[in-house]
Amino acid sequence: MLLAGLLSGLFAAPARAQAPAEPGAGQGAGQDQQQRIERLDAELKDSTAVQQRLAAEMAALEGDRAKLNEALLDTAIRVRETEAKLDASEQRLLLLNREAADIKESLEARRAVLAEVLGGLVRLGRRPPPALMVRPDDALQSIRSAMMLGAVLPELKAETDLLASELAAQERVRQDTARERDALAELKRSLADERARTAALIEEKKNSLQQGEAALTEEKTRAAALAAEAGNVRELMERMETEISATRKAAQEAAQSEAQQGAGAGPADRLAALQNPGRLAPGVPFEDARGLLKLPVGGAVLKAFGADDGYGGQEKGMSMGTRIEAQVASPSDGWVVYAGPFRSYGQLLIINAGGGYHILLAGMDKITVELGQFVLSGEPVGVMGRGPQLVSSVGLGTAQPILYVEFRKDGNSIDPTPWWATSESEKVRG
Repeated sequence: MLLAGLLSGLFAAPARAQAPAEPGAGQGAGQDQQQRIERLDAELKDSTAVQQRLAAEMAALEGDRAKLNEALLDTAIRVRETEAKLDASEQRLLLLNREAADIKESLEARRAVLAEVLGGLVRLGRRPPPALMVRPDDALQSIRSAMMLGAVLPELKAETDLLASELAAQERVRQDTARERDALAELKRSLADERARTAALIEEKKNSLQQGEAALTEEKTRAAALAAEAGNVRELMERMETEISATRKAAQEAAQSEAQQGAGAGPADRLAALQNPGRLAPGVPFEDARGLLKLPVGGAVLKAFGADDGYGGQEKGMSMGTRIEAQVASPSDGWVVYAGPFRSYGQLLIINAGGGYHILLAGMDKITVELGQFVLSGEPVGVMGRGPQLVSSVGLGTAQPILYVEFRKDGNSIDPTPWWATSESEKVRG
């Protein structure tokens, strides 16, 4: 009877869910509505508290470039870590959902067998085999009944044990799923807070930049005009270095920084330079940064440098699938020499890393740095959208956002692989 009750409860659950509401249902709905309103009020108060805390943080950081950069880098790290945890949590939830579906499918597949065995047991209970000592004339029927019981009971026990195991597994999956969903919701709230903090820090840094707004607007307009005229990235970069003052200044500062670093800085000096959030020039020459750079965004590499581009050529960069609205960080120190739309690249960001090296990042929905700005390795520079922005991403067969990364040396594309950090070198934060 216990097994019959378990089966009845398991398979009758959907029917009960569709039953008409009882007389007290209206009151329950009203309570749910009141609880929802109270929850929204609490969330609104939390949002106000977050905004006030952010305002206080920005006031404390005002005018302090080093502290501002340090706060921005630390927040960027937390955003990346939270995004990675979200990916892992969503993957665990997906596996739990698959496991729950498999258990349900198994139970449904054996439903007829269990019903048949239970039916036989009920019939045996209603008409038990006669006792041999009471009715000797019915010995043959007793023997047949005993044989049937001997065959049925082990099978029934095996089915009962399997059902109990699957029901226990189903309950475990339900509890794990509920916990994972709660954790996922908490991670999403945490990510929203960190993104709000990042946006506030970026805005504060923009306000602190010592650059005339009118001059910056003129430079942006000139860069946009050059982008419209240039036929490819190489031509765009060549013209910008001669016709846009912010880009020329960045190139000059990169050359000056390279010359100073080439004067013989030792390992201890380089390490100190990498840990200085107030630096105004690359802490380490780009050539010497091999194995130190972190990927600009979390995600999987969909196409690597040198892979077949589908048009008879080879990929000049690497394409990475990312989360929706993922944060994009600068791989290295450098100066922004272009930030804006460019042909099939969509939103294109070009960073002069010094020593003739440039980094191209494309496919973002929004760029958060300005032309001529010096950015640090790990500093947020953009935000991905909700889907592919690149024309070239059509052949990748995915609907997720795609970031294109390309390294260039003296105008030619190079393989970025040697520059990415290994698990040991990731301990060094640039």
